[in-house]
Amino acid sequence: AAGSVTTLQGGSLAVRSGDDGVFVGDAKVLTPDVPASNGIIHVIDKVLLPPDPGPGTIPEVAAAAGVFQTLLAAVGAAELAETLSGVGPFTVFAPTDDAFAALPEGTVERLLEDPDTLRGILLYHVADGALDAAAVIAAGSVTTLQGGSLAVRSGDDGVFVGDAKVLTPDVPASNGIIHIIDKVLLPPT
Repeated sequence: AAGSVTTLQGGSLAVRSGDDGVFVGDAKVLTPDVPASNGIIHVIDKVLLPPDPGPGTIPEVAAAAGVFQTLLAAVGAAELAETLSGVGPFTVFAPTDDAFAALPEGTVERLLEDPDTLRGILLYHVADGALDAAAVIAAGSVTTLQGGSLAVRSGDDGVFVGDAKVLTPDVPASNGIIHIIDKVLLPPT
C-alpha cells in the first residue's frame, strides 16, 4: 500500500508498506502507534529532512545577500520587482550599494523620482536568458532588455561588462543568474 501525509512544515512525505516494513519518506517505522495524550508517535530510524528549495528569485537572492539595498529600492521604484521575480530566465548585472554610492551626489535620489529613466537604466543591467560567466565571456557582448549592448572583456585584470568589473560571477537564482558588479552601468545617451 502507498500514500502520503502532509507535514506541518508544508511538505509531503510518501508512505508505503511492503514486505520490508512501513516507510515514511526514506525512514523505516521501527515502532508504530505509540500513544500520547495529544496524538500518536511512530518511531522511525532516521531524521527526515525537507527537500532543498533551491535559491529564491533574483530579488529574493539579492535581498538575502544584504549588499543590494539601493538596487532593490530602485527596482521597487521602477516597478520591476514583479518582472524580476517572474519566470525569466534573466541575467542580472547587479551593482552593489557601494557602486550606487559612487555615483555623483544626488543622482540616486533624482533617479528614484524619475521611474521611466530609472527603469531604462535598470533594464540596461538585465539580459534575457540565464548566461553564466563563461557564456557572457564567449559572447563578447550582451544585449540588454533596455535594447542597448554591453561589451564584455576578459583579461588578467578580471572580467568587465561595459566599464564595470565583475566582482562575483554566477550567483544562482531560481529564475536566472546574478553577476555582482562594482559600477552602475549607464546606457549611452
